[in-house]
Amino acid sequence: MKTISKLEKSKYFWFLVLASFIFFLLRWPSLYEPYWYGDEGVYQAVGILINSGEKLYSGAWENKPPLLPVLYALFNSDQFILRGLSLISGLVSVWFFLLAAMKLFPKSKYATIIATSIYVFLFGTRLIEGNIANAENFMILPIMASAFLIISNENFKKTLNYKIYLLAGFLLSISFLIKTVAVFDFLAFFTALLIYKDLSLKEKIKERIIPLTLGFSIPIFLIMFYFLTTQNFKDFMDALLLQNLAYVGYANEFLFPQGLLFIKGVLLLFFIIALYLYRKKLSMNVLFIFLWFGFSLFNVFFSGRAYTHYLITLLPSFCLMIGLAIEERKIRIPTVSALVVGSMLIYFTFNLKFEVLSYYTNVISFFAGQKSVAEYQSYFDPNTPRDYEIARYIKINTSSDDKVFIWGNNAQVYKLTGKTPLIRYTVTYHIINFPKGFSEMEEAIENEKPKLIVVMPNVPQFPFGLENYTEIMDIGGAMIYEKVL
Repeated sequence: MKTISKLEKSKYFWFLVLASFIFFLLRWPSLYEPYWYGDEGVYQAVGILINSGEKLYSGAWENKPPLLPVLYALFNSDQFILRGLSLISGLVSVWFFLLAAMKLFPKSKYATIIATSIYVFLFGTRLIEGNIANAENFMILPIMASAFLIISNENFKKTLNYKIYLLAGFLLSISFLIKTVAVFDFLAFFTALLIYKDLSLKEKIKERIIPLTLGFSIPIFLIMFYFLTTQNFKDFMDALLLQNLAYVGYANEFLFPQGLLFIKGVLLLFFIIALYLYRKKLSMNVLFIFLWFGFSLFNVFFSGRAYTHYLITLLPSFCLMIGLAIEERKIRIPTVSALVVGSMLIYFTFNLKFEVLSYYTNVISFFAGQKSVAEYQSYFDPNTPRDYEIARYIKINTSSDDKVFIWGNNAQVYKLTGKTPLIRYTVTYHIINFPKGFSEMEEAIENEKPKLIVVMPNVPQFPFGLENYTEIMDIGGAMIYEKVL
């Protein structure tokens, strides 16, 4: 009772209640969005393949670590449930963010409240795709929990230090197994703990670095061992490492392969060196936030592609930098300068969706009966009503045993129809980008003999002849062919 009474008297407690309620309201409409987002469509189709008995990677391809595809499979690729889990994950990350901010900004409640409020707004709205059940949306929670543990470790008994850092590393590993770019958060925390001035190098390595690294490494090695024992190791490593290296290399070529990435790496190194040289003048809180911001900014531009959801990985450190600018007057100029530079780079690189108000008016208008289903769906993507029409046609004109193949990048249609993809590559761009893609596709069509083949517009021409099929329907430019022999 004393604890409850103490919480009720805390301004932070009531602020957290309000912030949680606002976050829920901001995210609530995402539960009722149509099936429209391409990445989610791939995860949904991969989840269907896994549940049909296929092995992840060798029989159900996704170029990400295993936890997210397994999560989709576990919940039957149900978008409502997965969006709900994304909402809960984001909500709990708000709690950890507030707790971390309270530790980092002890002198100013305004710094904590403003930083947390910005975090709630940016992560709760569509601006940086907080509404999606994507990898970044799930990986932030374990990262924030790890950051809180590291920041708060001074409050634990010394005998618990090793276990706390071990747990922090484990949480970062979970994040890495959702998406590999979490390695940059690990490196940020690792570097902060290594170069801070309070202990000797030997003590820092023994008490902090080793347990953090062990906690991070052990789950990854256990997952690797699992795929090794299931004779799926090569495909796992292709997805985890080789394909991601190729993906990053493609957009980072400048003068030589990975040229842009080399330049970004050099800039990050200079940033770290500058902080190292000034480390004796910086508190752990300042060093931690600056390093995290630097590594996160590098993370955002790492692949060379301007996908909006990448910005979610920058969100915690960005908001903490805002709080730091309020908290620490002595370093306000460099803090604000770093924020301005980062914000300008983001603004001119990323296509941000400044459609926050229209997003909510769209759902309100729909529930008020002022918009049709098609109009509501079209807000998210003009092609969404077409996908639903295709799915409706397939369900009416096929039995549960009939096979369907979709030549397009809208794998969510498989979920809408309850059909299992014919091959492990669920979208056209995966088939095109992999050496065995076309041969596996041709073999599957030959062996499985799908009743319907759907050829979507705005993708490369269908690569094989359709002699045994006849064109029977055109739905919004999508051609549907039915097997005749």
